[in-house]
Amino acid sequence: MNGDQKGARRALGRGLDALLPAPPPTKAAAAEGRSVFVCAVEKIVPQKGQPRQHFDEAELEELTGSIREHGLIEPLIVRRTQAGADSFELIAGERRWRAAQRAGLREVLVVVKDVSPREAFELALVENVQRADLNPIEIAEAFDRLLREHNYTHQTLAERVGKDRTTIVNSLRLLRLPPRIRTMVISRELSEGHARALLGAPSDKVMAEVAERTVHGKLPVRKVEALIKAAKEKEARAADGGEAPGEKRGGKSPAIKDLEARLMRRLGTRVEVRDEGGRGELGIPYGSLDELDRILALLGA
Repeated sequence: MNGDQKGARRALGRGLDALLPAPPPTKAAAAEGRSVFVCAVEKIVPQKGQPRQHFDEAELEELTGSIREHGLIEPLIVRRTQAGADSFELIAGERRWRAAQRAGLREVLVVVKDVSPREAFELALVENVQRADLNPIEIAEAFDRLLREHNYTHQTLAERVGKDRTTIVNSLRLLRLPPRIRTMVISRELSEGHARALLGAPSDKVMAEVAERTVHGKLPVRKVEALIKAAKEKEARAADGGEAPGEKRGGKSPAIKDLEARLMRRLGTRVEVRDEGGRGELGIPYGSLDELDRILALLGA
């Protein structure tokens, strides 16, 4: 592994400042090493499958105006492609690259990094996350891709991108959202907090109904959590009432049934008490690690 590759690994989680050379580029350096130089825009191509998939049109136009007025101040980070030494793939800066073309620039300053495709994707992910340029769904999809394609564990991925393991797990849970609700998150109609609350819904139908109500009523996250909790309690009561006498709950005493009801109200989830002569089991199902943490907190564990 050469020095640039080691540097790229160390730079993950510490921002692009660690990737940029300290001294300003000179013509001699550009001619000799071609690691920092002015490059024709048409020789640069976007990274295939890069983390960022959505570009806000209004923000892109605003950046275009700024570049047209002041030029491109920050260089693009690129890597040489296998197609040839004079062809480059973007690592970081696709939004600036697009805006530069709109502004009519024919050349842009680039910094060439000698990294593998995997390292290039990781650097692009970190750069976008640190700039808060990715929406929560794009981040979740990028994490999922790194796990699938590069065989990372959650812990290894967390270390690579400078995030807590819990953050990785919670992000990946967003991929369980139905397509319509994912679109709401991408368009910023719903926040990540809203989305995580919706994941606790007892069914996709309830999730969709609460999501629509949230968008139309501009409901805060806590209100969404309360609606989901109420929906789960309603479903639990319906399930309890729908069981035939003699089945599962039919032989339970009024005291045990009352205890179950009080526990369900307290914990916001279905609870089953199985008692035989004063000995038995307490069953509390949970649908996610977040829900388990919530139940444990209520139990004081």
